[in-house]
Amino acid sequence: MSRRVLIMGAAGRDFHNFNVFYRDSAEHEVVAFTATQIPFISGRLYPPELAGPRYPAGIAIHPEDELDRLIRELAVDEVVFSYSDVSHQQVMHVASRVMTAGASFVLLGPRDTMLAARVPVVAVCAVRTGSGKSQTARRVTEAARAAGHTPVVVRHPMPYGDLAAQRVQRFATYADLAAADVTVEEREEYEPHLAAGTVVYAGVDYQAILGQAQAECDLLVWDGGNNDFPFYRPDLWLTVADPLRAGHESTYHPGELNFRAADVLVVNKIDSASAEQLAQIEAAISRLNPGAVVVRARSEVRLDDPGLVAGRRVLVIEDGPTLTHGGMKFGAGVVAAQRGGAAAIVDPRELATGTIADVYRAYDIGPVLPAMGYSAGQLRELEQMINAADADTVVIATPVDLARLITIAKPAVRARYDLVEEPGSPTVADVLKPVLALGLRWRNRSV
Repeated sequence: MSRRVLIMGAAGRDFHNFNVFYRDSAEHEVVAFTATQIPFISGRLYPPELAGPRYPAGIAIHPEDELDRLIRELAVDEVVFSYSDVSHQQVMHVASRVMTAGASFVLLGPRDTMLAARVPVVAVCAVRTGSGKSQTARRVTEAARAAGHTPVVVRHPMPYGDLAAQRVQRFATYADLAAADVTVEEREEYEPHLAAGTVVYAGVDYQAILGQAQAECDLLVWDGGNNDFPFYRPDLWLTVADPLRAGHESTYHPGELNFRAADVLVVNKIDSASAEQLAQIEAAISRLNPGAVVVRARSEVRLDDPGLVAGRRVLVIEDGPTLTHGGMKFGAGVVAAQRGGAAAIVDPRELATGTIADVYRAYDIGPVLPAMGYSAGQLRELEQMINAADADTVVIATPVDLARLITIAKPAVRARYDLVEEPGSPTVADVLKPVLALGLRWRNRSV
């Protein structure tokens, strides 16, 4: 008899694990998904068009807080933990809940879930959300393009809308983003790549995505999200470590896997970290991955118009996931405002209403505004908070061009941040050279 399986996720790794390991397995029957971390994704259906002929009615997606009841009522044999950016302690608390209810607890690893590409793959992952993975991925594509190659980015999934319609998504222009009605979180990841001229793929079915993406590139860059490990088998694995959260490289899942497995460890934000934090990261490298090449870098923050910040009272809008499940109280926007001579950081928390008030209650966020925008209603709440704040200037540190989405009735300045390697350190371009040579040989074979 087949084993009855429940997959715990957050609209990403869970669907991938189902597609590549369970969908066609006669030994398993997936009876439910659960969802957490991201608003508005439970209460949906994994559609039959994606679930395949063994699941003609699709598969229901339930809130994670129903887990214990679902295990009992659906006679679940095993629960597969399939999301990321969680502490080891939290993972094992979930395991204890699962086993108390009578089921087995399962984690699928790289061999069972990574797909093989026919072009070289560079994977960019992180220990935690907000470490600087996105700027590192941009640095990879920049170096590849400078060396004469054609990179394409495949982004970790964020399918928060119509799952069947989002099976394979290709973004080359801002118009593509608007046509797909993507969320602010998706825009945060896609817009900087598009601005640099890099095509981005994302969606739900990463086997189908791979087939299309590798047909138009000679280097595939896996831009991992939520500190997950890659869906594609990498020829070069880069992991970004954040010394501001030193210690998390051995206490978070699957950040520790990323840290241990990396060919290259990018120690970012060395200009913001203390000597003690940097020493802690160095000790972790010696203990967990002494063979890795280490790139030391700054997260260089700049304001588009510093004159709008100096001496002003500013409202800071930060990248949403960095503040929520990333666990940071503030991000690059506060750093930019302080370095730019802001007179004060305006605390917006008392202005929060509706779903954004729920976010503040759920997470320990500092006196900043997370760039939430998972629905039209949430975007309206964000707009109302910005315009109600007693601030002279809005510092926008999310990579999204918010002026395209909402009306900001105050002067606004964008804070941008890039990876800059330290003098004397290996560079991203240096560590890419062997993989780019593979790409060149692949191009020669294909003609």
